[in-house]
Amino acid sequence: MGNKDLQGVTVVEQETYVVPDISIKELLSAIPPHCFKRSALKSSVYLLWDFFVIACIYKGSHLSSPSCPLYFGRFALWTLYGFWAGLFATGVWVIGHECGHQAFSESKTINNAVGLIVHSAIGVPYHSWRITHAKHHASTGHMTQDQVFVPHTRSELGLPPMNPNGEELLGSRVTEEVKKELWEALGDSPIGAVIGSHNISYLGGWPAYIILNASGQHRYPKGTNHFDPNAVLFKPHQYYQIIISDIGIIAWLCAVLYSIYTFGFFEVFRVYLVPYLWINHWLVLITFLQHTDPLLPHYRAPEFTFSRGALATLDRNLLGDCGKIMAWIGSHATNGISETHVLHHVSSKIPHYHAWEASDALKKRLRGLGIHIEGAAGGWREMYRVYRECKFVEDEGDVVFFKNAYGIAKTRPVYPTESASDSGVEVDTK
Repeated sequence: MGNKDLQGVTVVEQETYVVPDISIKELLSAIPPHCFKRSALKSSVYLLWDFFVIACIYKGSHLSSPSCPLYFGRFALWTLYGFWAGLFATGVWVIGHECGHQAFSESKTINNAVGLIVHSAIGVPYHSWRITHAKHHASTGHMTQDQVFVPHTRSELGLPPMNPNGEELLGSRVTEEVKKELWEALGDSPIGAVIGSHNISYLGGWPAYIILNASGQHRYPKGTNHFDPNAVLFKPHQYYQIIISDIGIIAWLCAVLYSIYTFGFFEVFRVYLVPYLWINHWLVLITFLQHTDPLLPHYRAPEFTFSRGALATLDRNLLGDCGKIMAWIGSHATNGISETHVLHHVSSKIPHYHAWEASDALKKRLRGLGIHIEGAAGGWREMYRVYRECKFVEDEGDVVFFKNAYGIAKTRPVYPTESASDSGVEVDTK
């Protein structure tokens, strides 16, 4: 994206995004049939492997701790333990998430039983989140139906109405006067952007979403949360599933409090709570970057289809900006949730151990259509960049892209010659 300053007006050369006109049937046809097969045995082996690795990390840290010199050495050791245990525990979260998509096995009973246990053990209300997450999949990138990481509009942020004389709707031309006005309302210093992106990914992320609907759908009433069975998020027949999820969270809280009473707060904090906070961190960082980028469109009802929403996401190599070894560890530890995400939105019942092959086949088909779904490596540097470049979208337009704090958009839509076809995919939220 090149910038040109012409007599107080900034004009940018935007990238173009061809709005896809492809059915979900065509996307699914690119995937080898065996990739759709689910195995309770194979899924269980991966789950046990994640627990085994975490146990080895704990045992190694526990045995090494007495030989560490002074306080600093032990602090560094257990800090590393928290990081690595949290990274692999995110893989446990991913398998629980697959249970919610019925990708763990062919049995719905097994899926929900395993998912309830696994997700409750890491503070996730299983059925509550399973239901809203299914809605997210059905309406990914939809401005009024998506459930999470919904962009703020100009009016929601209280910004001045768009001035056609000072700026273009699609964000390719902005006067210095408008840039200054927007920057004063939205701009971040580098330090401010670091703090803001840090709050999104670590301090304010996952708990704020399930308790306060933070970063969720803006049209929901104040007080919407994942624990109230009467919340607008749920249907009446899902009432008791929400109660079961709440019981799971109460049992989890009781187990944590009992452990603190028995072993002491410090022991529980370093062994369980620090990795738990890292799970929250990775969960929000991964999902934020999958769905937020100046290259990604968001749709309003007239232009939305299931397949367009599924392709309005990005695959990113988690920790890829830290080198090839860290990239491999990041993808292995988290079971490829970041690297095969677009495939996951095309067909969420494909288990992670088939997702790599399925994703490669899907990307081959999409590349033939001129559609590219790979973003920059996922990590803290990318979090900072995206936070600075994605501030708001306009109230007008059926296909919108993020604008930065100067009112400039990196991307503009190019419409296909034929009208979009809906996929007709039905998402099970029962």
